[in-house]
Amino acid sequence: MVATMRNPEKETALINSEQTLVTRLDVQDPVSIENAVKEGIRKFGRIDVLLNNAGYGAYGILESFSREQIIRQFNTNVIGLLDVTRAVLPHFRENKSGIIINISSIGGKMTFPLGTLYHGTKFAVEGISESLRFEVEQFGGQVKIVEPGAIATDFGGRSLDFSNDESMAEYQHIVQQVMTGMPEFFRNASPASVVADVVFEAATDGTDQLRYTAGEDAKAIIAQRRETDDATFMAGMKSQFGI
Repeated sequence: MVATMRNPEKETALINSEQTLVTRLDVQDPVSIENAVKEGIRKFGRIDVLLNNAGYGAYGILESFSREQIIRQFNTNVIGLLDVTRAVLPHFRENKSGIIINISSIGGKMTFPLGTLYHGTKFAVEGISESLRFEVEQFGGQVKIVEPGAIATDFGGRSLDFSNDESMAEYQHIVQQVMTGMPEFFRNASPASVVADVVFEAATDGTDQLRYTAGEDAKAIIAQRRETDDATFMAGMKSQFGI
């Protein structure tokens, strides 16, 4: 297994495993991407599965975000995913096999208020994955999408970029209501192991299934969104947050 991270020198659990290569990869650094792929192939001979998991959430009112913040959100969640995938595709094509697993979210199927940027990236991941599937099938490859719900990670801490401008009075009601109501969504969050189990299933089940949900809440919310028209779903979301 190749375990990549921006600061591998801080890793303690995996560093001594002979079955694991811990190496640096920052999805915003193309050189680190190329080096990580080369190191993985050099150590293990081949790469069979690529898991694109890097991402964070930019939430808040669009007007308050700087252009730099907008670019960073898409560079990390979308462009970074594309760059890593492009770096591995020649190897998969040479081997005439390979599975690409992209971590999306229920946020790639529906939206919460104030998530314009984050949901935009996850909707992009869904479209990228679905269309890329047609391409990689030409040489025996696969693309799979994992859609988690609320997961007990640091998504709401260091992985959250929240933006607001209190001088924009028109938005302050929705900001307050969403910030008050959002913790309820994470109250019964699934452990990260739930996602790990679904990723393992996607990598090993031998099927051509495209989408996998992770968490009972994800299954319920995605099913509800599928069965509900836009106006009804959005009205329900407004009611939930009191907006």
